Amino acid sequence: MSKLERNWQYAEQYPGETDALVRARRLSLELGIEPVSRSVGAYLSGIAALNKAEAIFEVGTGVGVSGLSLLRHLPDATLTSIEIEPEHLREARTIFAEAGIPAARLRLIEGDALHVMPRLNLGAYDLVLLDANTAQLLDYFEHALSIVRPGGCVIVPSAFAHGQVPDPAARDEATQTMRDLLALVADSPAIASMLSPAGDGVLTIVRLDG
Repeated sequence: MSKLERNWQYAEQYPGETDALVRARRLSLELGIEPVSRSVGAYLSGIAALNKAEAIFEVGTGVGVSGLSLLRHLPDATLTSIEIEPEHLREARTIFAEAGIPAARLRLIEGDALHVMPRLNLGAYDLVLLDANTAQLLDYFEHALSIVRPGGCVIVPSAFAHGQVPDPAARDEATQTMRDLLALVADSPAIASMLSPAGDGVLTIVRLDG
């Protein structure tokens, strides 16, 4: 194992999780959902806290691993989260309730994010998480930039697409879509972007003022 691999492994094992997060992660695996890793969950918790996020929007609820991570250090923040699978959303409601998060802080929506996002208020959110269908990622991102406030951020986990993005031989559609997004944000003067190797890669985009 190389030094970089040991570093990555240590970072993945380092974060502690709440009992609710452990339950949500276990349930995700039982249902065949791939949740964000422990290090990415800790990253989400930290970025949300640094951002002092009050209004958070998420595409891809799953059963609540990323949502619980985003709300972990923000006792007054609200989360709007969209999930297309009704079974996953039902489980998420139970997970959030067991974690003691009041229903007033949650807006869980069953449906297609591309039908919902265009109807949201511009600049209404402090943080947007895009953890869903890679094939529609560029469309999600376009809407995300419009609903996040200046100074707010858009976060995209799985930015390495299971290690495919750094592999020049990988040419599948999902990998190319992620590469297109990475190229787009790297060249835009309206945003600041950061790419972290945590988990399967995390892309964070800050919408600049003006």
